[in-house]
Amino acid sequence: MESLCAANSTFAVDLLRKLCEMKSRQNVFFSPFSISSALSMVLLGSRGSTEAQISKVLSLKNAQDAHNGYQSLLSEINDPNTKYILRTANRLYGEKTFEFLPSFIESSQKSYHAGLEQMDFLQAWEDSRKQINVWVEERTEGKIQNLLAEGILNSLSRLVLVNAIYFKGNWEEQFNKESTRERPFQINKNESKPVQMMFKEANFNMTYIGDFQTKILELPYVGNELSMIILLPDAIQDGSTGLERLEKELTHEKLMGWISPEVMNSTEVRVYLPRFKLEECYGLKPILRSMGMPDAFDLGKADFSGISPAITMENLSIANSRFALDLLRRFSEANPTGNVFFSPVSISGALAMVLLGAKGNTEAQV
Repeated sequence: MESLCAANSTFAVDLLRKLCEMKSRQNVFFSPFSISSALSMVLLGSRGSTEAQISKVLSLKNAQDAHNGYQSLLSEINDPNTKYILRTANRLYGEKTFEFLPSFIESSQKSYHAGLEQMDFLQAWEDSRKQINVWVEERTEGKIQNLLAEGILNSLSRLVLVNAIYFKGNWEEQFNKESTRERPFQINKNESKPVQMMFKEANFNMTYIGDFQTKILELPYVGNELSMIILLPDAIQDGSTGLERLEKELTHEKLMGWISPEVMNSTEVRVYLPRFKLEECYGLKPILRSMGMPDAFDLGKADFSGISPAITMENLSIANSRFALDLLRRFSEANPTGNVFFSPVSISGALAMVLLGAKGNTEAQV
């Protein structure tokens, strides 16, 4: 499972870099785990160059090891005996008249806990779309709505692979409401804007990376099993914050080295953290193409024969994702100290991938 976690982290950093290139000077927020786990389900049924390209993009050296690793990882993630809420779920929605290979269905259930639900895409694709969206909304506590927009599914839809993830956790060191003030948030060296800024002075793990002029802070959630890692570059002379260089040169190896226990030290820190809410939606098709897996989206080259033998040509038509982050939006009601603290951090994400099928005249028309 260690190699799978390293591969997922490498993919996360690679995808972050690509999104930052394509969304220059915009907020970037996504769940790399949702995307990598959904792509790995697609990988189960991929063959030939399609399989090789997806494996390379996901930084997987051995696809079967990855599938086995997900089986353990998903069980660990969905552990109910934690002080935080972290849930992830996968599901397959397949056209009821379509022939899926039993081996694909069995492997999806075994490795990804993804059951297959039969749908009527041929005649009732719009009702099917709404049903899938309801499932996603339920799995994300209502945070992710309308994942599949109207028009995404049609009578050619054969299989929809969906991943949903939801996290909610309290801070180990909570931020008191009374310490929140309107303070300037520095956008770059010459620009700032007033925001509601929380404040906490306490001991946190922290380090400074001189080569990148960047402070790194760890904010743990209750139980100290999970943390938020914040990288804060210093202001530099070109009018930016140094974030651009960090985005371009960050790697999995660098990040793991920077946040290792040998580097992070417990330090008394004055933390100013803005209250904010992010919602982002990405069409991942052009991004994944540019990262090195074009064949999956090409009707003439995509090979998903490990999913079904019934159609000569299939392609991954849609890779749609939606993510939401609610950082300290509300206050908790009551607590033994009589103080008022901020409520938990809420993070949600969902991703759907749609496989279309066509042959003969239909294939030519598509």
